[in-house]
Amino acid sequence: MKPSAWSMTRLCGVLVAALAGLVSVEALAADAWPSRPIRLVVGFAAGGPTDVIARVLANDLGQSLGQPVVVENRPGATAMIATELVANAAPDGYTLLMSSVQLGINPLLYSDRVKYDPVKSFTPVSLVTSLPLAVVAAPSVPMNSLKELVEQAKAKPGDVMYASSGLGSAPHMAGATLQALTGTQMTHVPFKGNGPALTEVMAGRVTFMFYPMVGLAQQVAASKLKALVICSDRPHPDFPGVPTAAAAGFPDLVNTSSWVGVVAPAGTPKPVIDRLATELRAALAKPAVRQRMSDLGAEIVGNTPSEFSAFLARDFERWAKVISATGMKGQ
Repeated sequence: MKPSAWSMTRLCGVLVAALAGLVSVEALAADAWPSRPIRLVVGFAAGGPTDVIARVLANDLGQSLGQPVVVENRPGATAMIATELVANAAPDGYTLLMSSVQLGINPLLYSDRVKYDPVKSFTPVSLVTSLPLAVVAAPSVPMNSLKELVEQAKAKPGDVMYASSGLGSAPHMAGATLQALTGTQMTHVPFKGNGPALTEVMAGRVTFMFYPMVGLAQQVAASKLKALVICSDRPHPDFPGVPTAAAAGFPDLVNTSSWVGVVAPAGTPKPVIDRLATELRAALAKPAVRQRMSDLGAEIVGNTPSEFSAFLARDFERWAKVISATGMKGQ
């Protein structure tokens, strides 16, 4: 028996109502979000660049969202511990990751250990800042330029040591890139975060490191560190007299810049993602936050989820080329 026109109309009405109900449920869930504190997970120790930026934003986001945004440090395994935690968290907008270049680098280096997909396991929210790296050393280190440091590494292979925030981190990748560019052999010393690594460099126990320009200006001004090069395509006002990588004869180091952004577990409702992205951009547009980021040496971005997604695809390709060119392998 063929269904009557009336029954077909009724069926269509039921389907439309059901779909509308689903949309309204998602909308209502987004309207109710957030109703409790939000975790912003950082994969590095407190005091490092990613942690500092996370805390600046958490304070402002907590005010605009009406719920505390609590920074939770989960250092270790070059941010893999924190990243896996967020990948497996409920996609409800209450657990976020303050991510960095490790999001794409780790799967390239540790394909047998990484238990998440850098694309499928997450929903991008917004790219927060770009972090050019600077080559820094203790004032007691005799080399006063990157050229002199490379000459020392050539003269005594393995004698020059460089610190990083962990295997596969941006500072590690930059150090490996420098070795590949100069044909030198240096000793890599990894730590569980940029903060602990910088402490050892400041003490002179490790020769140098590539460090995101967050909080460095104050350390250099206080003569606790000296900056040999900034890996940027233009001079930085906070580092007068410090040459750019290109001016120092190492233009390819500009491509080692780091970044910080926010991602959520895959499946997080779009209205929640959109609101998060909007609130992040609003926070980054505030004069007080902009000034704070500028003081830290971070370059503000603040983009849309789709723009951040496109950026992540390009970044993954960038590091894949570096890893292939250097022959770097995870340990």
